[in-house]
Amino acid sequence: MRNTTLITRKAQAFWVLFWIRLHIDKICAKLKSACYILRILDPTLTVSNMRKIYFSYIHSIITYGIIFWGNSAASNEVFKLQKRAIRIITNSHNRTSCRNLFKELEILPLQSQYIFSLAMYVVKNIEDYTSNSNIHSFNTRYKSSLHPPLLRLTKSQKGVYYAGIMIYNCLPLKIRELSCKIKYFKKSLKKFLTHGSFYTMEEYLDWTSIHDLNTMYS
Repeated sequence: MRNTTLITRKAQAFWVLFWIRLHIDKICAKLKSACYILRILDPTLTVSNMRKIYFSYIHSIITYGIIFWGNSAASNEVFKLQKRAIRIITNSHNRTSCRNLFKELEILPLQSQYIFSLAMYVVKNIEDYTSNSNIHSFNTRYKSSLHPPLLRLTKSQKGVYYAGIMIYNCLPLKIRELSCKIKYFKKSLKKFLTHGSFYTMEEYLDWTSIHDLNTMYS
């Protein structure tokens, strides 16, 4: 029985990884075509118009299903193409750092977009989560944080669920306090992530070490 369960879990894990790999391959193919189109349009359009094209086409490609694949190892291939698009839009050199370009265009880097999408997913489904204040009545700084679940979840559900808790709990308290007002939460979250322009999950989890962000949100 245990062997059968183990085999089933391995099979499920294999198909999840296979889907992610297949999905990312499709995304990369579409992004390469989009970058080609941007290069053709670049001499004729302003940066503002190029940015509009980005959000009308590239943004939707990148964000589709991102909460399931955005933190996978293969997602770096998508990020490289996103940076290529940013450099084309701003007519920047291939070796130019994109971090400030992302900020200037108010476009979230891939990992920041993953954080944004997953945080929004958590807030829109907050009834599926348990806060620490529902577990105990102690008035601590962590009372608004979400509590890890005790119920059994599938591997894919656990990935999104636990990642969502980790991301939400790391948000500045000022933003978490807006979770009951989704419109304001979304606006504040976008502003925070735009300022941070996080390239990796590690950068996000350590955001308090960034002086400007720490001054604004601590």
